[in-house]
Amino acid sequence: MRRVLSLVLFGLAVGLGLGMAARIGRHSPPPPGLPTVLLRVREVARLETLTVSVYKKVSYAPGPAPADSFWGDVANWLRHTLSPPRGKAIVFAEAHMGFDLDRVGPETLRVVGRDVWLVLPPTRVEVELRPGETEIIGSNLDSAETAQLLELARTAFERELGADLPLRKRARDSAERAIRALLLELGFREVHFAEKLPSLAGS
Repeated sequence: MRRVLSLVLFGLAVGLGLGMAARIGRHSPPPPGLPTVLLRVREVARLETLTVSVYKKVSYAPGPAPADSFWGDVANWLRHTLSPPRGKAIVFAEAHMGFDLDRVGPETLRVVGRDVWLVLPPTRVEVELRPGETEIIGSNLDSAETAQLLELARTAFERELGADLPLRKRARDSAERAIRALLLELGFREVHFAEKLPSLAGS
């Protein structure tokens, strides 16, 4: 009797296990292939992951501009000798850090079963000046030189923030969280971010 009961319980357990496996299989379809994954990642396009407000005091003293004639050279020399152009400003800006995901391709993304490997493109930094908050002080620059001063400030912000390792790490961590959530929704089990794709087995 006990043996019969054990066999019955074993059969029920096996049947229950097969039923659960079939149910899990029905509810967990295989994840999409590489073309679909590339399309979904590229749809995100420019993923902005970090925005910071920055400001800096900058100064500018342009040199004489080349002239078309001897008298033009003399006028430039006189201007820079008698009243040398000088300009200072407190420049406020908003910096956006993110990634151009439309640059992701087969050479930077690999799908193996339910695992994905992705090499993120370089961090992108874009700076927008806030003219309404920028203050020009102690300046005798003309409008063209003032515009050049502000453009130099914008470029300096981009270079400085692009070299800021803690900020780049914050932007990357945010990007990885967003992309991982997207790929897990597509049915993948693991998402690996790497500096380069791993070698294929047997290659």
